[in-house]
Amino acid sequence: MKRILLACGAGVCTSTAARVKVEKILDANGYKGQYKVEQCKIAEVAAKSGSFDFVIATTMKPEGVKCPFINGICFLTGVGVDNTTKEILDLMK
Repeated sequence: MKRILLACGAGVCTSTAARVKVEKILDANGYKGQYKVEQCKIAEVAAKSGSFDFVIATTMKPEGVKCPFINGICFLTGVGVDNTTKEILDLMK
């Protein structure tokens, strides 16, 4: 079971939009039931990241992240989704 931390400024709005897209990607690639997503504020990422396999955030990477970090801005802009999808799927292996 992969643990994914999904973060945005307030931990609610844009991380929810990204979460829907990330879960669709994971499910479409055969990972349904093999991951757990938790959302948080970007300010909480450094403290929480040690307990997760990777972080996806819709904002800048904070200092002190203890696991792989993926920039998830593409899930809001639509630009670069293919590269980010590859990063996510590589980390799911």
